[in-house]
Amino acid sequence: MTAAEVVARWLRLVEADAELSPYLIGVDLGRLSAHLTASLANALDGHATPTEGWRGLGLSEAQHRRMVDYLVGVAELRAFEVLA
Repeated sequence: MTAAEVVARWLRLVEADAELSPYLIGVDLGRLSAHLTASLANALDGHATPTEGWRGLGLSEAQHRRMVDYLVGVAELRAFEVLA
């Protein structure tokens, strides 16, 4: 699974979350996806953290942690698929 596929799966999870999805209203999802894909690719190379892209959405700390949990879950799935 590529970084773009990880971000796409993560974004689908966030969009399906009734509490988090309203924070995406008015957000250019293509631009957010591209930014997070680049950030994730850099993070996988050890250069940045992929969570920087949504810091400006106005999320509470609990909501931010949930978004991170979604991303970690998708990334773990990616790692599992690579090892399988």
